[in-house]
Amino acid sequence: MAELILKHSAAAAFFLTVLSLTSSFAIDGSDSFSPNLSPLSLGINNKSEKLRHLHFYFHDIVVGKNATAIRVAKAPTTTTSSPFGVVVVIDDPLTVGPDIGSKLVGKAQGIYAFASQTDSTLLVAYNFAFMEEEYNGSSLTVLGRNVVSSAVREMPVIGGSEAFRFARGYAEARTQRYDLKTGNTIVKYNAYVLHY
Repeated sequence: MAELILKHSAAAAFFLTVLSLTSSFAIDGSDSFSPNLSPLSLGINNKSEKLRHLHFYFHDIVVGKNATAIRVAKAPTTTTSSPFGVVVVIDDPLTVGPDIGSKLVGKAQGIYAFASQTDSTLLVAYNFAFMEEEYNGSSLTVLGRNVVSSAVREMPVIGGSEAFRFARGYAEARTQRYDLKTGNTIVKYNAYVLHY
């Protein structure tokens, strides 16, 4: 009798294990909210990550007929001495050299907002949309704090598209030139990015 119970217990345990595995596969089907994916399905193929260093100049043109940075909002308390609350939308050229006439490699598209009541600290949300060589159509996304008065600012790269899928890293910004009269600015960027 004990032998019969043990025999049926083993069969019952095997059946429950198979049922459990089958249920988990059914949950991971196409109707699931978060199915498990193979990296192969996204073209990763166990490729090793690449580290890229991108170097370019960002031209923030706030006045003139070809302005690329437009103020779209401000707080009722915003003044010239305290720009807190100003929101600016940008479509700034990215070039190989500091001269605006140097080779265009992309655009910085997004927003920045003056996020401090005491200094010129920005919250930036940009896409660096590239249009050159193997990066044509690819972009990097930067989201972070930019303390404009610092000589070097570091902001996180939080993602990317096309050639920069699964990107992560950081971007260093250094102001090259700031025109006190117009507010137009040239910023040198060095971005260090890991991607597949």
